[in-house]
Amino acid sequence: MRSRQDGVVVNTKLISVMENEIDKKDALLREAGDILRRGGLVAIPTETVYGLGGDGLNKESSRKIYEAKGRPSDNPLIIHVADMESVEHIVREISPEARRVAEAFWPGPLTMIFPKADIVPYETTGGLDTVAVRMPSHKVARQVITYGGGYVAAPSANTSGKPSPTLAKYVMEDMDGKIDMVIDGGEGDIGLESTILDMTVSPPQILRPGYVTRRCWRRCWVKSMWTVQFCEMIRRTGLRHPA
Repeated sequence: MRSRQDGVVVNTKLISVMENEIDKKDALLREAGDILRRGGLVAIPTETVYGLGGDGLNKESSRKIYEAKGRPSDNPLIIHVADMESVEHIVREISPEARRVAEAFWPGPLTMIFPKADIVPYETTGGLDTVAVRMPSHKVARQVITYGGGYVAAPSANTSGKPSPTLAKYVMEDMDGKIDMVIDGGEGDIGLESTILDMTVSPPQILRPGYVTRRCWRRCWVKSMWTVQFCEMIRRTGLRHPA
């Protein structure tokens, strides 16, 4: 299907790249990365749900994501990275506690919130001075992130208010004609959004429950001097609207 986005015809391309096909289909992943670098949008598979990806350091890409999803622009986007070194370029500080959490749960279905560096546009953070960061474990996602410049803002690849997609066919049903490419990487292993942990407060607080549960924290941090508290209300640093 074709439609107009900013006066330009968008012809959504559907490709298939499974995790065991990365080397064989490297050219397709590089093409996806090129789209992201040019400011386009690519839906990518992750271990949780499919993400609607754009360059997280490009304010115009973030604006396109909000437009495609019909999502309020004051709702922060999560920046996805492929390695810990990348995180250090987009945050002002990584506490020792945050590094311990990263060692325990990254790559994986956990998002952490940090004070943002100046390089991250407010269009990506919803006007906040914090940035949400996740390192996915899905190999296709990580390769696209690397080829796309290293910083991919990617909320769930659905119209705001609809269920988060775990299959590419659901992404196409919702986003065909709105974005440049959809990568079919198979069904998400988890099918549930990442847990969001605010590391800008002490003790850290859960802003959105997800796959990483209270039981995980107790098991991993039983000997720690700090504890994770669950937040009953969504704080200003968290997501304000449905995905």
